[in-house]
Amino acid sequence: MRKTTLLALMLSLPLAAAADTTLTIATIANGDMTIMQQIASRYEQSHPGVHLQWKIMSDAELRKENLAAMSSGQAGFDVITVGTYEAPLWGQKGWLTPLNALPADYDADDLLKPVRKALSSNNTLYALPFYGESSMTYYRKDLFAAKNLTMPDDPSWSDINRLAAKLTDRAKGINGLCLRGSAGWGDNVALITTMANGYGAQWFDDRWQPMLNSPEWREVLQDYVQMVRDYGPSDTVKNSFGEILRLMAQGKCAMWVDSTVAAGMLVNPQISMVADKIDFAPAPGELTRNGSNWLWAWALAVPTNAPNKQQAVEFISWATSRAYIKQVAETVGWGAVPPGSRNSTYEQADYIRLAPYAKRVKAAVESASVEQPTLGPVPYQGVQYVSIPGFDRMGNAVGENIAALLAGKLTLDETLTRNQQAVTQIYAETAR
Repeated sequence: MRKTTLLALMLSLPLAAAADTTLTIATIANGDMTIMQQIASRYEQSHPGVHLQWKIMSDAELRKENLAAMSSGQAGFDVITVGTYEAPLWGQKGWLTPLNALPADYDADDLLKPVRKALSSNNTLYALPFYGESSMTYYRKDLFAAKNLTMPDDPSWSDINRLAAKLTDRAKGINGLCLRGSAGWGDNVALITTMANGYGAQWFDDRWQPMLNSPEWREVLQDYVQMVRDYGPSDTVKNSFGEILRLMAQGKCAMWVDSTVAAGMLVNPQISMVADKIDFAPAPGELTRNGSNWLWAWALAVPTNAPNKQQAVEFISWATSRAYIKQVAETVGWGAVPPGSRNSTYEQADYIRLAPYAKRVKAAVESASVEQPTLGPVPYQGVQYVSIPGFDRMGNAVGENIAALLAGKLTLDETLTRNQQAVTQIYAETAR
């Protein structure tokens, strides 16, 4: 009897240990992800034995660690945060777990179609959107009214340039236009590529020949540098999303073209000094509207070599579900729910009431022209990026050159030449 009891006890020990699981989650440092970490304590309570371990990184750190872990084949994380650029490419490589067999109550058909498509390859979903975004124009309606100006319903970059000239007031510390200047494919290049799309510029022609030294790109860079220097902050070359968000919230920018995720923060009086003075318009086009507003989503994915794959898929299904959005609304408020991921979010009367920008954000996401991102036909997909391996390197190189142009370290001719050479070389290396 004693031996039987001891044997039973010994057999029970590994079973108990196996039931205790720690999911290691790599994610980005931003407000929406901070809320997820807070709400996720409920997930641990409802899933005894499951523990969540977070590794929070900057955008650049996250991309670097994710790529290192994926390309090495080593299981570094159970859950990783990826974007619409990485998800389909890494899915094609077999690095990410296919997600077409989700729980019945997940309702993948409720996901906004452009976002779902951007996270898929060959109709297979490889990441679940935590939030989606596009780009839009923010502007100070009080400053417009003071100068008897009107924002067009469908502004062009020519309109923005004209308005910025009238709104800039250096004596009062008002920049007519604030734009990203910090170098990076997800930073200054994201903005400038949407601008280039509107001007009819493109990264490649239909034979995959780089087009970075075209007359259209020359005009784009001329106008970008002119507007930033004449109407923007003096330290634009250092400014990314966070820096300009602070400037806009402090009342120091009359206009800003950037991510739709800023909308909720700019109308929040606890964050923004001009919360009641902000209005919204579409991102500018020029010769065409194609590709004038970007499409992006931060999403959760499970590496194919994740140590706890099943539990990881269960977690990301919860963290991107309707139920999660409802929990955020009940805990933090409807104004804090992740935007741009689900149609059902935009059917909530409380959300529409608290988020005057909501319908415009949804319209921007749904209008993002991934398959026709510029005026002429191109062989690639993607709005503010080209959905091919190596674009991250291409974009970073181009971003560094444009930042050097803005800082006066390169001429326009030198910038165009270097951009063309860098993209040609990297494309040749990655296309082999």
